[in-house]
Amino acid sequence: MQKLLLLAIIILLAIPTAIAVICHYFDKPKSNQAHFEDAPLAPKLLPIESGLTLAQTLTQQGETTTLLVIDQTGESILAIDFFDLGVAYNTDLFDAVAQLERSAIIAAIKDETLHKTYSIEQLLPAGGTYERHIATGTNFIEHAAESNSTEVFNFPKFGQATPSRTTVVNHPGFLLDYEVEFCVRFDRDIQTVEDFDAAQKGFFLCADFTDRATLVRLIDRKNYNSGSGFSDAKSGPDFFPTGPFVVIPNDWKSFIANERMTTDINGEPRQDARGKEMMLDFRQLVERVLDKTNHPERFLYNNDQTPLIIDNTIAKGSALMSGTSEGVIFMPPSLCVKLAGVGSAIISGQATGIQPIVATVKEYFIKKEMASGRFLQVGDTINHGSSSMGDIRIEVKAPH
Repeated sequence: MQKLLLLAIIILLAIPTAIAVICHYFDKPKSNQAHFEDAPLAPKLLPIESGLTLAQTLTQQGETTTLLVIDQTGESILAIDFFDLGVAYNTDLFDAVAQLERSAIIAAIKDETLHKTYSIEQLLPAGGTYERHIATGTNFIEHAAESNSTEVFNFPKFGQATPSRTTVVNHPGFLLDYEVEFCVRFDRDIQTVEDFDAAQKGFFLCADFTDRATLVRLIDRKNYNSGSGFSDAKSGPDFFPTGPFVVIPNDWKSFIANERMTTDINGEPRQDARGKEMMLDFRQLVERVLDKTNHPERFLYNNDQTPLIIDNTIAKGSALMSGTSEGVIFMPPSLCVKLAGVGSAIISGQATGIQPIVATVKEYFIKKEMASGRFLQVGDTINHGSSSMGDIRIEVKAPH
């Protein structure tokens, strides 16, 4: 009897050990295969008859001024300073536009004496100075599929926008991942869908970085909509780079539907999508965000509970993000990895309950992904492009 019991124990230990060994050597991490358009991205500014392309910069005295962008050549733009049209320095971008008649803007474009040249590096982040934003998860069908998600969800994202030429720090223990997105901010607080309809809408290209290790540890796989882990994994001082331009189109739905966004890593294409691929458009996202069931303090960030929005309001200055398309680095753990993680829990004596096993599986997966080297590394360069909102260039840096 004792021999049979010993044999059974040996078999129970041998099976997970064998699975762990097989998975370690033969179950290699897979990359997401995004779909790409045949034609290369051909960026160009939105024609003035279709909308305004704006930027902001600092004067030598450190004051903010708004620019009407009328041309771009490489890393330089040709623009008109709204100060030269009578708009005071430090005027909000939307307020600057509101102070000018469209006829005055058209006339200024024809007056070459008002044209000035600026470098892209002189331009302030299109995302403005607000530090609390509304992020969106799995709003593109293919990305939802590669993430095993069945619904669109929102969560708060914290951190001030950084400019279109910037860096991101890859800290030890990070599984640093990229996303390219469309973003919008408004000329007023948004409390109703009618506010959204009436608002001036400024669209811009934005990037969203994620520490997938933190997300894996904190995520609630049974309820993405809880937002658990997302705010912690996606917030930080350099996790929200934004493009150089804010575009106010005459027809926002048509503009976003046709706008294209792309990602290259070290010159290799990774993402390619258009706004028409969004499952929920920005108006529908606003409806969802304003749904009072999203307001309670049910989101966690830095171990504190926080609501999605404050006072039932999408604050003026807060960015609403579209969600990203397929082609990110992260893929959920395979069945083989899960089995190997369970085997590791058994071998290490951690299989004392569901939670310890789940924690061990997560750490096994994180360690395996870290060893793969497929996440962003120090020295990598990320380029997010768009049809008419400019581009974002980021270098991955080591901590100081």
